[in-house]
Amino acid sequence: MRSQVLFRIGGSTSPHQGKEKINKRHTARCSPASKNTTNQSYWQEQDLELGTLAPLGEAISSTVWSSPDMLASQDSQPWTSDETVVAGGTVVLKCQVKDHEDSSLQWSNPAQQTLYFGEKRALRDNRIQLVRSTPHELSISISNVALADEGEYTCSIFTMPVRTAKSLVTVLGIPQKPIITGYKSSLREKETTTLSCQSSGSKPAAQLTWRKGDQELHGEPTRVQEDPNGKTFTVSSSVTFQVSREDDGADIVCSVNHESLKGADRSTSQRIEVLYTPTAKIRPDPPHPREGQKLLLHCEGRGNPVPQQYLWEKEGSVPPLKMTQESALIFPFLNKSDSGTYGCTATSNMGSYKAYYTLNVNDPSPVPSSSSTYHAIIGGIVAFIVFLLLILLIFLGHYLIRHKGTYLTHEAKGSDDAPDADTAIINAEGGQSGGDDKKEYFI
Repeated sequence: MRSQVLFRIGGSTSPHQGKEKINKRHTARCSPASKNTTNQSYWQEQDLELGTLAPLGEAISSTVWSSPDMLASQDSQPWTSDETVVAGGTVVLKCQVKDHEDSSLQWSNPAQQTLYFGEKRALRDNRIQLVRSTPHELSISISNVALADEGEYTCSIFTMPVRTAKSLVTVLGIPQKPIITGYKSSLREKETTTLSCQSSGSKPAAQLTWRKGDQELHGEPTRVQEDPNGKTFTVSSSVTFQVSREDDGADIVCSVNHESLKGADRSTSQRIEVLYTPTAKIRPDPPHPREGQKLLLHCEGRGNPVPQQYLWEKEGSVPPLKMTQESALIFPFLNKSDSGTYGCTATSNMGSYKAYYTLNVNDPSPVPSSSSTYHAIIGGIVAFIVFLLLILLIFLGHYLIRHKGTYLTHEAKGSDDAPDADTAIINAEGGQSGGDDKKEYFI
């Protein structure tokens, strides 16, 4: 088997540039120890120190033939992977090799202390446990990982020569819950305020964002400061904004964004109170007042603080009207003279606001007459009686028709033995004695 490798060295083309050395690399040279009839060459693997190079910028290419020994060394080279873990979590380090050459794998920590040699524990740390040990694999786990566990871990196999592979373990520092400062007391409408937010313990440095309810606030760029432990960072940010009456009771939220949180929310909110001048509106009860009704005009005040004083006036009338129920003005019995424009002044320590309402007293509602109601009831009763009489007449007519048919039938029964109709009727009833009476009834 053979493979072709192309080496290219590039750099400055300055003629004054000196020659430079390069790192030791695996290469091969031909050993002319023997030749056969097929001109087959034998190659031996050696570590060569390439001396000086030609002037920089010159390209060098060569063909390297891979020997069986070189392929065998590749099979016995262990491999692993870099890992990232959140502080407090668990990381698994896996080392594998294709050809173990009857040797065991070993894991060492960044301080070059042996953790496991094969399935034998070397360091007494209960956080480190064996996951899998075979001639081709050695996997261990480290639980409750701390920032101090970060670094390069080495997997070794003791062949000739010893071969190693590195695994870089990165430990993420979880940022602490942010703290908001700068809010001391209630704010007045249109006042400008500045809030600050800080979070420590993140690694790498976290980012801070602001929002007010669902609205994003554009704060200053996040400032980063290294913590005394030299591993984690403290981040801070501030935001300045002007408050309005709509901000009363709003939550100002500072959130931390960091990869260790994996999308989880870590934020702190500060509810703010905004003092603003009152507003008011007048609401009538009932909504459409009529003459003769009772009416309440409610003066509904809103503000922070809520208005505590209400003053009623009627345009064109004498000094202020008296309230009779909290902030409401009561009219026990409306009449036309109550019509007009009324004003309510709501007052708090933040100021005053005056609302207006125009009262138009409508005519009394028409009341249904009692006599018309009585007539409607009587009419219904009469109609019911007429209906019953009609039903009775229908049944009576049906009965009379059936009764007449009976006599005709009796007449037919006696007609065979009687000379005339009268005699037939008498015969049908069974004798002569009652014949006159039945004859009269028939006629």
